[in-house]
Amino acid sequence: MESLKKNRDFQNVYKKGRSYANRLLVMYVLENQTDCNRIGISVSKKVGNSVIRHHLTRLIRESYRLHEDMFNNGLDIVVVTRVSAKGASYHEVESALLHLGRLHKIISTK
Repeated sequence: MESLKKNRDFQNVYKKGRSYANRLLVMYVLENQTDCNRIGISVSKKVGNSVIRHHLTRLIRESYRLHEDMFNNGLDIVVVTRVSAKGASYHEVESALLHLGRLHKIISTK
């Protein structure tokens, strides 16, 4: 799993990608012409202090890591947390992430 780090990469996905949202997360997806996925996670200061933001980042990264083999390859994925995700459990975040993956049709159900 690679990370999106540069601001211009994030901006590119925001501008050209497609987005779907649910109660906890917003997911932007854009094809990147490689054979691996890059994931970027954005948690705004509105969500909470740095402890809460890092906690949510870790939850999202871990739920993606465990289900990485289900996702199609060659995608840039940006996950933006919503304020409502503040007190969410790991399982809520995990199911929100998979739900958005299915909406985007980037999860292969093998």
